[in-house]
Amino acid sequence: MIEHNEALLLKFLKFGSVGLSGMAVDFGVTILFKEKLNVNKYAANTLGFFSAATSNFFLNRLWTFQSNDPDVALQYFKFLTMSTVGVLLSNAIIYLLHGRMKWNFYFAKLISIALVLFWNFFASYFFTFK
Repeated sequence: MIEHNEALLLKFLKFGSVGLSGMAVDFGVTILFKEKLNVNKYAANTLGFFSAATSNFFLNRLWTFQSNDPDVALQYFKFLTMSTVGVLLSNAIIYLLHGRMKWNFYFAKLISIALVLFWNFFASYFFTFK
């Protein structure tokens, strides 16, 4: 049981590390579309989120979960399905914190990333890369 918990913790830490690189992709794409191209902030957030999700899929497949599943397309579809729920959660959190409570958009986005991390990890662990 302790070995299982340690392995789960290691996967979570790897997943979090991959998530940091994804956060850079997410913020970069979001800033590009929102600030430079004047795209709606929720659309820009969605583009940033899915860009990071794609990057994270491949890094998590190879490093975090060391998946050898030959059906990469199905696995990617599962990951995107899980990410769709994640982006809906992210946009809802941003709407609540930024749209309703008037917090800074990027601070609200950061909070949403931290909260959605747990959804994404457990969905990946139990659904995508099981």
